[in-house]
Amino acid sequence: MKKIMFCGGGSAGHVMPNIAVYEILRDKYEIYYIGTNGIEKNICKSFGVPFSEFDGVKLVRGKILCNLAIPFKLAKSVKQCKNILNKMRPDLLFCKGGYASLPPALAAHKLGIPVVTHESDLTAGLANKIIAGRSEKVLTSFSDTAESFKNGVYTGSPMRNSLFGRDKSKSKELLALDDRPTVLVFGGGSGSKIINDCLRQSLFDLCKRFNVLHLCGRGNAIESNVYGYKQIEFCDDMGLIYACADYAVARCGSNSAHELIALKIPTLFIPLDNGSSRGDQVKNAQYFQSRGLCRVLEEHNLSSKTLTDGIFNLAGDEKLKTALEHCSLECGNDKIIDEIEKSLSR
Repeated sequence: MKKIMFCGGGSAGHVMPNIAVYEILRDKYEIYYIGTNGIEKNICKSFGVPFSEFDGVKLVRGKILCNLAIPFKLAKSVKQCKNILNKMRPDLLFCKGGYASLPPALAAHKLGIPVVTHESDLTAGLANKIIAGRSEKVLTSFSDTAESFKNGVYTGSPMRNSLFGRDKSKSKELLALDDRPTVLVFGGGSGSKIINDCLRQSLFDLCKRFNVLHLCGRGNAIESNVYGYKQIEFCDDMGLIYACADYAVARCGSNSAHELIALKIPTLFIPLDNGSSRGDQVKNAQYFQSRGLCRVLEEHNLSSKTLTDGIFNLAGDEKLKTALEHCSLECGNDKIIDEIEKSLSR
């Protein structure tokens, strides 16, 4: 049985797509994961994926002095990864991007182990730009992104099968939501303070018409007696959550954006602005907005009023609903697995 080693970490957005692919391949191949002592370690433990750990190296944006030791730390990390890979001898390394993918990819390339990477965002991050030159293929969630790599292949975004085909009425019953339309609000795996605060200031008006299902992030729940407001700090079954949603408000990380659009949930995206990230969420949001597949509220314009207005406008946007119904964006699992197996067969 051939062996596949997965890598990617630092955030759930770099790990859960790997889990989506892992769940399909685990009965056919030996699957392992290499990562840092971060979120990937805990997620792999919960899914029973054999995990090997190395010391991660992360670029700190805007702080030059903090980055001076990176070359030395990176060399140490690559050496650790080479030792792990030599021991496990996988037939393929599959990278999901982020700083936790770089040392394993560099080590695998030096050892002659084929590397396949997947880029979620419209524009590649620094790690994947470096990894791309050492990869057989760069798989992408956006078709435009594939064109920017000589070895790019558009596959779409990996998504867990459990997101699809869920029963709406049963899901709403499980979460104790009434028959009114439900607005799902979430700000990433750890929540977003600015979104949480603005939403809670808007509850009185919103809950007159909607249920508000709020994924607020661990430790961020508050006391509230507003009827129709349901807080959940974290849920590992996003299929259950999405099944309840008639509308959504979310950041615009590529994975959740593709999931919401594939599930045809009208969404108001509030992307992280350029000062808080490398600007990938802004570009993702602009891409989908230009195709009429979402609405966008820029973070610097976010307030309780603009959020309330944005949600009411979203609910009344029939043109958006029609565009989503005719949208052909699909789960990328089949194409991703096809490319992995092509590389394994060489």
